[in-house]
Amino acid sequence: MTEITPLFSYTTCLKDVHHISSKECELLEKSGFLTVRDLLFYLPKRYEDRRRFDEFGALGQQKPVCLHVNVIDARTKFAGAKRRYTEVLVEEKGMVKTRFSCIWFNMPMIGKMLCAGHELVLFGTAKKFGKNLCMLHPDFEVVKDDAYHSIHLERIVPVYGGRLGISIRRLREIIWGIFEKLDFSPESDVYEFVPEQTQKEALNLLHFPDSMEQAASMKRRFALEECLGIQLNVGIRRRMVQAKHGFKTASKTALLKDLSEILPFELTAGQKQCIKEIFDDMRSPHVMNRLLQGDVGSGKTLVALCAMLLCVEHGFSSMMMAPTQILAEQHYQQFLRLLTPLGINVSLYTGDKRLDSHVGFKSDPRIIVGTHALLYAKDIEDQVGLVVIDEQHKFGVNQRASLIDRGELCPDVLVMTATPIPRTLTLTVYGDLDVSLLEQMPSGRGEMTTFVRPYSAMKKVVSFVKSQIDEGRQIYVVSPMIEGESKARSVAEDLAYWQKALPKYAVGLLHGKMSSEDKDQVMRDFKANNIQILVSTTVVEVGVDVPNSTVMIINDAERFGLAQLHQLRGRIGRGEHPSYCILVTASDEESEEWAKLKILEETRNGFDLAEKDLQIRGPGDVLGTSQSGLKDVSFGDWIGDIRLIQRAQFLANKILDEDPQLSSKKYRSLRSLLQGDCQKAVIN
Repeated sequence: MTEITPLFSYTTCLKDVHHISSKECELLEKSGFLTVRDLLFYLPKRYEDRRRFDEFGALGQQKPVCLHVNVIDARTKFAGAKRRYTEVLVEEKGMVKTRFSCIWFNMPMIGKMLCAGHELVLFGTAKKFGKNLCMLHPDFEVVKDDAYHSIHLERIVPVYGGRLGISIRRLREIIWGIFEKLDFSPESDVYEFVPEQTQKEALNLLHFPDSMEQAASMKRRFALEECLGIQLNVGIRRRMVQAKHGFKTASKTALLKDLSEILPFELTAGQKQCIKEIFDDMRSPHVMNRLLQGDVGSGKTLVALCAMLLCVEHGFSSMMMAPTQILAEQHYQQFLRLLTPLGINVSLYTGDKRLDSHVGFKSDPRIIVGTHALLYAKDIEDQVGLVVIDEQHKFGVNQRASLIDRGELCPDVLVMTATPIPRTLTLTVYGDLDVSLLEQMPSGRGEMTTFVRPYSAMKKVVSFVKSQIDEGRQIYVVSPMIEGESKARSVAEDLAYWQKALPKYAVGLLHGKMSSEDKDQVMRDFKANNIQILVSTTVVEVGVDVPNSTVMIINDAERFGLAQLHQLRGRIGRGEHPSYCILVTASDEESEEWAKLKILEETRNGFDLAEKDLQIRGPGDVLGTSQSGLKDVSFGDWIGDIRLIQRAQFLANKILDEDPQLSSKKYRSLRSLLQGDCQKAVIN
């Protein structure tokens, strides 16, 4: 192969790449692609093996197929007065008799793009449309005989997702052209730890592999590289915590024994084990940095209360931060009821009120419950022994840090989440934390049953809801949108629907655009049973306990992930009465969406659901990208690969043990993989 003088490097601006037009460059910049590296790390969503295409006989097998066809005819037609669709008749290339139709609804531009004589590559699943077998909304590419013909046919072809305003075919040509002029000289960077090709060579094979196996191998290579970067950050953060000056915050358990005597129930074995793990941390001089992970309703708050009592008994105050005022008030009232007989001081500190039990705010020791207002409180004692953060995913990293770093000595930290987290994510996102798991549910809870129902069954659902309210129970109705969008149900529509369907009962409204005061008042009215039906968005996902609520209806349930649906249904089933979660969907019973929802009918265990949700949606959607630390993950497949994560973890720990500051020539380039706080730590 003739050597080509390299023109491009990773840092070359796309506007300086001569085969990208100014219009294309403008479109790419709007989508966040500024440099050659940005574009090369825009990964194929799939590959098509165009060395051999599927046969038309595979059309009826209900699976995606890739076909090479000729267009016979393309016409715009109407289904009713307003709905129009484009029908394109195609035949298998090289054949005369084997034909079928491709149909696109409400996409008139397709009819302008395609005409008789065009040669296409189609990718899609054929379904029945009337009496005929048709392919609805398939991906397609017009094949042209030009200089780039060889990269679109007779090879493994990358197919890119997203809507950049540039065709998949043209994007493939642009990326191919970049690789033709890219500097492939070995780079002096971290990738000697990933013992395949250099990064640039591997990227080329990732976009344009010689086989499907090679594509999979390159994905795994980059997955390890990416995971190594995350594990380095995790390892540095863990070492930063270990380096902090801590102090002993527990030594005795007399208050725990006193609490157990006034509780109307016995702690579960899981709660006792978690308390033991926390106690062992707190009586050591090192800073505790522990995650308490438990399913919805597993009793995490009581475990946290026991930890705070251990701290109080040792002579220090404890602090709990909750994500909403009404939740903070609920914790305060519960703690006050349980701890007043024990003579423990409890305070509430929120944005618009501060309630003290019976002593001044500065009195020691005590338990302080609050909201974000605790981040800015100046009259709280500097030396707090324990900080508990409830529903930690609702707070940013910087918020947590400002609450914890209040003095020279760092308090112990216990963060709690009711969102079940798969083991692989625990090793990455929370790898700097020790983990305690609460998997056992307390006794005395009513049975919960989940049903999947189509919208055509709403009359029966309304009748069932009426019978529940007549028995004194209350109802949640959750909708995905505040206002109507596309075909999704909105809370405004549902409010009107339920007011009309059951006019004799009080229907309340709750959504994120309401003021904090209005939201809190609605929840108080619901808890007091002044509202029988609460129509809401997902803001009820983290809310107060209303044991009297026994029915949750979730509209357009297919729009939510399994873990979020599980979190939502955790709002019911908290009392002694049987509870019912009804997942209402417009999906067909034969669809993948319906099958996904049926998983919730069969599974109550949140950890099992979290694993399945991770497989379906990926890490960013499961945890929320902004809080998860996985916002820029490109090779998400590794998230489910425990062996790859453990290998990256081993490599990261080995590197940090040898060179904690990454200052040597061998490891210095690894600093490029570090995030802000970790980068500062190794540089300083």
